[in-house]
Amino acid sequence: MTDRIADNINRGFIIKSGERLRCGYTTGSCAAAAAAAAAEMALTGKKVPGARIRLPRGEEALFTVNNQEISPQAARCSVTKDGGDDPDVTHGLEIFADVSVFPGSSGKTGLEITVDGGNGVGRVTKPGLRRPPGEAAINPTPLKMIEESVSGPAKKRGFSGKIKVVISVPGGEETALKTFNPRLGIVGGISILGTTGVVEPMSEKALVDTITTEIEFRKVSDEEKILITPGNFGSDFIREYLGVDITRAVQCSNYIGETLDYIRYSGFKKILLIGHTGKLVKLAAGIMNTHSSYADGRMEVMASHAAMAGAETEAVKKIMSCITTDEAFDIIRNEAFYEDVKKSIMEKAMDHLNFRLKDSCGIEAVMFTSDRSHIMKSAGADELIREFL
Repeated sequence: MTDRIADNINRGFIIKSGERLRCGYTTGSCAAAAAAAAAEMALTGKKVPGARIRLPRGEEALFTVNNQEISPQAARCSVTKDGGDDPDVTHGLEIFADVSVFPGSSGKTGLEITVDGGNGVGRVTKPGLRRPPGEAAINPTPLKMIEESVSGPAKKRGFSGKIKVVISVPGGEETALKTFNPRLGIVGGISILGTTGVVEPMSEKALVDTITTEIEFRKVSDEEKILITPGNFGSDFIREYLGVDITRAVQCSNYIGETLDYIRYSGFKKILLIGHTGKLVKLAAGIMNTHSSYADGRMEVMASHAAMAGAETEAVKKIMSCITTDEAFDIIRNEAFYEDVKKSIMEKAMDHLNFRLKDSCGIEAVMFTSDRSHIMKSAGADELIREFL
């Protein structure tokens, strides 16, 4: 089969939500391409017009190379990170590679390649991540890509000796403050990431990968239990109302189902899920991706449970006309069936959560509205909350 050739001007498209969106490349691909070009220049003493690398999923990609510098047995160049039509915070950064070659060094035969991170590449300080403490935050797949991209030019020329590669990212330290790195104990810069080499616009996989990385990190400090929340609303509530240390929470965004799947795989025994009713009432309908583009059903959930609890037709119609769950709960606040509705919604949500987990571990949940005036808790939530204090 003929390999698909892509370049950093036109690397492919996807169709999403009726739009044609341009794909991008990961920091790992950019680092590998820069390393390939720098290795070529260090070995030949000549500048190159671009760099071609093979991506993990098989196709090749051609990158434009910038900032080329050559010195005796060394070279430096960069590739611009382009995130496509849904760029992340690393979009536009220059990913540099400095390559030094040492022919026949240390009396060894064959080829020895070392890869490290320089300025703007984070350094791991805590256990539980995919690189050990003290190492540069260059994940295993990008690390392999860099090594293979450097070994290709070396083997082509019969080079024997040591090649040293240093990846750096000017501006990486400032950019990292906008990522999960500070929470994960990665200091000094961004991570060099990517499992496929390509970034798809509005990539769910990229975010889910970040969530699973944080779950692995939490596993090191507590193998028994884990606290998860969709986002900042939950984070504020956890800190201000429950008094739980917010740094212990994994933010799972809309991907509750995928998060639960990975927690189950990781072997945790207890899960505490806390979030705003705007997202979590959807669980009562079995909706495990709570993004509005996938499904809504908030008012349908509330209206149906109100009807089951004895609400009259007019009250059900009012609920169905609401825009937010805050508004809907305010409408039924003084009704006799109010507590029954909250209990019924929570019980149904717990049924779906336990089904997703296949009863392999325990889970408790807390839901709340924006003003904290409507709060729902599963039967064992308070007891599990105390374990996090």
